[in-house]
Amino acid sequence: MHIYEGILAATPEGRQVLAAGALLAAGGTALGLWRLDYQRIPGVAVLSSAFFVISTIHVPIGTTTVHLVLTGLMGLVLGWAAFPAVLVALVLQVVMFSFGGPVTLGVNTFIMAAPAVACYYLFRRAVRSGNEPLVFLAGVAAGATAILLGGLLSAVALSAAGSEFQLFGLGMFLGHLVLAPIEGMVTGSVVVLLRKVRPELLGAELLEPSSAKVRYD
Repeated sequence: MHIYEGILAATPEGRQVLAAGALLAAGGTALGLWRLDYQRIPGVAVLSSAFFVISTIHVPIGTTTVHLVLTGLMGLVLGWAAFPAVLVALVLQVVMFSFGGPVTLGVNTFIMAAPAVACYYLFRRAVRSGNEPLVFLAGVAAGATAILLGGLLSAVALSAAGSEFQLFGLGMFLGHLVLAPIEGMVTGSVVVLLRKVRPELLGAELLEPSSAKVRYD
């Protein structure tokens, strides 16, 4: 999902995309920090660390590579705070592994954090319900949606940079179509687990096992 350094900067249109991405990422990060409660900082740090680790594992598919990102889960737990969480993780990846780059930091942050925020608004009600199958399905949908939206934003950014990048952008989006079900299943499973052990992270009540709701006379 990373757009590599130097690709967008190669064309005037690409530089406009970089500028727009930087502005949008800065706005999202500022809003995320403004809404961030002091008590939630440890949760932001944990999810930022998880994003940092899991997104370093790249799987080659065709002309591009894909990786799990857990941005759907990040959005459900953090909301707008997903922006600073993603930004911190990407900065560390640039410094330590040269993934992405300082020039593409803004656009990459927006590509990954914006879908997380979208999933927060789309699925937060469902993941807070008392129905375990619904909670799982909402988590699956959030994970898959975040991946697909991120892949789509990457493809749009590359296509806007010039026609020579359209094929690469299409390949990136198709690669994320393959990854979406896997990301969805992982996110759904983690969401159900959180509802059973740390429901406050999702702003919900403890999810009781289905067997515990059966009453005997």
